[in-house]
Amino acid sequence: MTDTLVSLEQLSGEQLVAAIERRFDTVREDIRVGKKKFNVIRPRNSDDLIREEDFVLDERLPYWADIWPSSIILAEQIMKRSGKGKLLELGCGVGLVTTAAMSIGYDVLASDYYTDALAFSRANSFNNLGRSCQAEMINWREFPRDAGDFDVVIASDVLYESEYARLLPGILKQALTLHGVALISDPGRMAAPEFLEHCEKNHLEVLSDDVFPFVAGEIKQKITIYELGRTR
Repeated sequence: MTDTLVSLEQLSGEQLVAAIERRFDTVREDIRVGKKKFNVIRPRNSDDLIREEDFVLDERLPYWADIWPSSIILAEQIMKRSGKGKLLELGCGVGLVTTAAMSIGYDVLASDYYTDALAFSRANSFNNLGRSCQAEMINWREFPRDAGDFDVVIASDVLYESEYARLLPGILKQALTLHGVALISDPGRMAAPEFLEHCEKNHLEVLSDDVFPFVAGEIKQKITIYELGRTR
């Protein structure tokens, strides 16, 4: 598990899938997204990935390794859209939403703060579509000015820290084209109201805030998808 994104980038899609399944304790899980199923490779237990050096650095924990209800709902809603244009996923995790977006035609850049997450996203897009997504490590505290302009920017269940609620609106304003939209799915995290406050300060307006139920066994959540656009 010490491979960096740089080394994994040198592998073909098939080689990457094999390398991930060799170096991690993984499972394959079929995830239904609307009428479609995606076969997702993920770590068996995210707790096994906790590293003291990551936590000491900035309290990072491997939330990326799980498939969250918010990502499934976001993937379902993405697949109802046009599929036209450039799309940026912030916090791509294992790549379910990225793969769903690619499957309907979006030109996708997957990003995360963990190089392992980027490797899984590339592997899962190849595993399902026969081609790997573009992937880039992005630190929200130092969002690159040359990241590009995107027609759609998405993120799922990222408002679990107040810091992220403050950072995300500025990133959306920078990354979106003038008429672009952001789709942020959230299960009711405490920082969501703060996020909306900072959206207004960054000249982003809420175009819709639809709520979708998620039920899977004992898991029952209500997921809000905030669609945002720039006011200037």
